[in-house]
Amino acid sequence: MILSSASSKREVLVGSLHYPNWLSFTRPSTTQLDYPRVLAYINIHLSSLRFSLCRDIINHRDILLISFFFNNVCFFIMNIYSDAFHSTLKYLKDTEVNINNLIIITGNFNIRDSLWDPSFPHHSSTSDDLFILVDFFNLDLSTLTNPIPTRYSDTSRESDSVINLIFLCSGSSELNSHLIHLSWRLTSNHASLTITILIEEEHVMTSKFSLSKNSNEEEEFIK
Repeated sequence: MILSSASSKREVLVGSLHYPNWLSFTRPSTTQLDYPRVLAYINIHLSSLRFSLCRDIINHRDILLISFFFNNVCFFIMNIYSDAFHSTLKYLKDTEVNINNLIIITGNFNIRDSLWDPSFPHHSSTSDDLFILVDFFNLDLSTLTNPIPTRYSDTSRESDSVINLIFLCSGSSELNSHLIHLSWRLTSNHASLTITILIEEEHVMTSKFSLSKNSNEEEEFIK
């Protein structure tokens, strides 16, 4: 979320950026203490896949569950932010949610672990809870093709770390193929994760139907 210009009442306006070629998905906030900390942008060229925010399944400030349809099958993607207290992981662990066809979970998990961070020598018990969760959704951790930090510290007292992760469908051909790009905004200390998931073009068979002029069918249609 970003601060924008002041309103006519001199109150600070807070919201997400909007772009004409992108659909934005974010959970509306009810109070200042409940503002969402995750959002997603979908290119309008993919709008035929009918993306939708699934608040009826999960309604949480730090979780975005988005559905889309391909070949009449509903798939899901999940973007999460888990704070230093791992509130989101605890919520997902305690919430009985049965989601089929979840193809990706990604986000900032705020967990340092030697399993994905070579510079960190320890294993976190929170990682075990995370793997139990993603295993329930039949997902596996995707390893980086360029193992570098995803978060860069602002102070010399803290070291750079890997806390942004991607989990994909088990057996997916895209596993272990995501990259880290170091072209982030100056206001952010997180590098962006990039992965390409191929979606085949959907072919819809259609037929043309026309009404002959002055025919009985045309007359019935006009009525």
